[in-house]
Amino acid sequence: MIEIKKIINILNKNKIDFFTGIPDSILKSLSNYLSKYTAKKHIIAANEGSAISLATGYYLSTKKIPVVYLQNSGLGNIVNPIVSIAHKKIYSIPMLLFIGWRGAPDMKDEVQHQVQGKITLELLKLLGIKYRIINHKIFNKQLTGLIKYAKKHNQPVACLIKKNDLSSYEKNNLKNRGIKNASILRSEFLQRLMYKTKQYKIVATTGFTSREMYQLRKNKNLNKEKDFYMVGGMGHTSMVAFGHSLFSKKNIICLDGDGSFLMHLGSAATIGQFSKNNFKYILLNNGCHESVGGQPTIVDKIDIKKLSYSFGYKNYFFLNKKKTIGPILKSFLNSNGPAFLEVIIKTGSPKNLLRIKNLSAIKKNFIKK
Repeated sequence: MIEIKKIINILNKNKIDFFTGIPDSILKSLSNYLSKYTAKKHIIAANEGSAISLATGYYLSTKKIPVVYLQNSGLGNIVNPIVSIAHKKIYSIPMLLFIGWRGAPDMKDEVQHQVQGKITLELLKLLGIKYRIINHKIFNKQLTGLIKYAKKHNQPVACLIKKNDLSSYEKNNLKNRGIKNASILRSEFLQRLMYKTKQYKIVATTGFTSREMYQLRKNKNLNKEKDFYMVGGMGHTSMVAFGHSLFSKKNIICLDGDGSFLMHLGSAATIGQFSKNNFKYILLNNGCHESVGGQPTIVDKIDIKKLSYSFGYKNYFFLNKKKTIGPILKSFLNSNGPAFLEVIIKTGSPKNLLRIKNLSAIKKNFIKK
């Protein structure tokens, strides 16, 4: 395994000290280490494309190489700013990418990661990004070589990092992250929601939310065919739910997280302006990217109520106490759509959560219902 401090030392020797990106489970020890940095040195972006753009602006101001970190599932989000701005044939912007390689051919992973993992190297080649698959035995030489190449040729380069390549680094316990004084567990809210929404279809965001819903449905044997689980596509949950609601007579609930909400925030404006009465949106806000290490988001610093009304949502509801789950859920579900419910939840999920399987059956059942 590679020690995070060794990586930072190599970067510092090369005068690289600005970082931006999207938290990833493989790279969580890196982002955990960076969490002690100020905003002048480290900014968690809304999405991977924004991180590339931020890194570009940093270079134009300082002429120094920035670091962008991301999961390989985020490569799709970086295509536009890479090929139309940073590419060697456009503005030729040097930057160093650390990419968590989910679904690498020699690693066991979920099917959505296997698809992405298989095409990762070809994508990098198409984007014109020189890369190295990190080997801990020669890591120093690999990283130094990539930095030299980026400086010499003024273009992006990438380090591909697989699961367990990096040593762990925990700055804070997860219990100390998220929103202070939050009292509602995600699983508690989801269970109450399931019993209140037997006539609804639910599109659930990626990560712990989908997996907890899947497990609760299975354990309770309750209407599991009414859910569509976003096993990937972080940030796109709301538009999948919105698209379905436009052409369905059923009541539709979008179950989203704060990191996903931020990732493509413009979608909320489209939904607010064009959705029908059958659309309901629930934001599970714990103030952090919990499933990939607990790094903070900024949603708890935003006035979601004002934002939702400005986007065109007709009604906004706020839930942060266990004793009010029932009455607030009732008011929310009885309200005219598009309606927005913000639920403040604390961090923490059941251990050994099931992985979502039989995706073709999930799609088939969801369409039928």
